[in-house]
Amino acid sequence: MSTLLAAAVIILIASTVHAVTGFGYALVATPLLALAVDPHTAVVATTLSALAMTITIAVRQREHAEWKVAGVATAGIVLGMPLGLWVYAVTSEQLLTVLIAVGVLGCTLMVWRRVKVQGNVPVLVGAGLISGALSTSTGTNGPPMVAAFQGMGYDPHKFRATLAAVFAATSVLSLVGFAVAGQVNADALWIGLIGLPVVQIGWFAGNAIFSRIDPELFRKVVLVALLVSAAVTLFSALTG
Repeated sequence: MSTLLAAAVIILIASTVHAVTGFGYALVATPLLALAVDPHTAVVATTLSALAMTITIAVRQREHAEWKVAGVATAGIVLGMPLGLWVYAVTSEQLLTVLIAVGVLGCTLMVWRRVKVQGNVPVLVGAGLISGALSTSTGTNGPPMVAAFQGMGYDPHKFRATLAAVFAATSVLSLVGFAVAGQVNADALWIGLIGLPVVQIGWFAGNAIFSRIDPELFRKVVLVALLVSAAVTLFSALTG
């Protein structure tokens, strides 16, 4: 029960952040869930609960999404997923925890430095390839897509909605891969089930903030939270 309660709090925080920024759900949820359950379960549980979050945004903000761009990126994601599944299957729990922490730090650096790229088809497919591999290995699939859409100069509404469309497809494909690989366990299913109503609360809270808060101030809060999350997870892996 205490694990599920902790998972609910983590999902609420992650979904609120995601509703405000359009990304960051896995970056927040995966490292923190890895402290409550084993890292492999954390990756699957994050993917399950993230699906509810991304579908919520994609449906509610569908008029802002660039669906053709999302489709091209998703094609790249499909190509990268088998590599991520292989990494997930052969990596030890401690090493996977380190990879999650290092990935979060790298992603935080990308967001902090506002890395920009050209938004052409090769770049979208390449970003999707990396995102797909990250999705099925660490659950932290966002930064490649964030960098690509930043480079295309999307306004906040288009940015958030298009990311949600891509992430919804990614979550579905990742879950299929996890199921085929026999990696979906009871703990992950329970956390995913708990996440269904919790992400709706996070959506309403985050969307209210999205329309009111100074984006630069909230961005700094998110960056600090990501750094703390990565540091705590890395410390856990090195001392575990």
